[in-house]
Amino acid sequence: MTTQSLAEDREIRRITLGHKLNRWDMKVSPYLYISPFFVLFILTGLFPLLYTAYVSVFDWHIIGGQGEFAGAGNFEWVLGQDKFWVALRNSFSIFLISAIPQVILALIIAAILDQNLRAKTFWRMGVLVPYVVAPVAVALIFSNMFGDQYGLVNNALGRIGIDPVGWHSQVVPSHFAIATMVNFRWTGYNALIFLAAMQAVPRDYYEAAMLDGANRIRQFFSITIPSLRPTLIFVIITSTIGGLQIFDEPRMYDTTGAGGASSQWLTITMYIYNLGFGPAGGGQFGRAAAAAWLLFLIIVVVGLINLAATRTIATSGSRSSK
Repeated sequence: MTTQSLAEDREIRRITLGHKLNRWDMKVSPYLYISPFFVLFILTGLFPLLYTAYVSVFDWHIIGGQGEFAGAGNFEWVLGQDKFWVALRNSFSIFLISAIPQVILALIIAAILDQNLRAKTFWRMGVLVPYVVAPVAVALIFSNMFGDQYGLVNNALGRIGIDPVGWHSQVVPSHFAIATMVNFRWTGYNALIFLAAMQAVPRDYYEAAMLDGANRIRQFFSITIPSLRPTLIFVIITSTIGGLQIFDEPRMYDTTGAGGASSQWLTITMYIYNLGFGPAGGGQFGRAAAAAWLLFLIIVVVGLINLAATRTIATSGSRSSK
């Protein structure tokens, strides 16, 4: 074999190897790019979830460590506690009071920001400011605003002849005050998500609607809302997950962090925290883990119901528009 033949053979092998490496790169590299997320999820999400399930079936205490196998005993104990059901009621109440106005306000704010405003960047960044404020600071400020005796809100109500409201002593007012904190923090965040979706809607739709004589309100309900169905599903699902896990705002709503003298605003996450680390009756890791898994199952069920309902509404809406 001549020297030229050897050189050509080496070149063919090099090209063949390059093609194989290129094919492997195209197949493997996408998985390598997304692998850090899955590695972190396994370490910080999946492993704690599975380990919590393991802890929930043992009589586990903060001092004695792992005890005897309890099976479903911890779950039965949690389900038999009245405070668990009170906390679950409070969680759903605060979630409903906050989630529905939050989505509506976010849609309205996003629609306003989608217009040709002056200094639009300033206004868009401005609605995000409450989200970046520390939750503890927001809770402390709103707790003083909604004070029963010297709060700013009761002071304003007294000036117009309305009796003071027990924002810390009554159930519904305390839920309303905490929901106000949640809406203050998250409405702007969701508004920017809706704004990003609104800007993806083709402008030709609005121009055609204007030629047909449709005003801005008609355009909003006939073009904008139908185009936002996937984004609405996303926001509703994430609001459900976050709303049922609310902790910071009710925990800092008073100085004790106990959820009120009669558990007026005790949420399910606060109940779990008190079981594990609370000063009275804390350290019960097995029961706290069982309550955490019950909350996880409740969130999954409610999330699936929300997903099915929003998909049904979206499908019926798309069929009726054809």
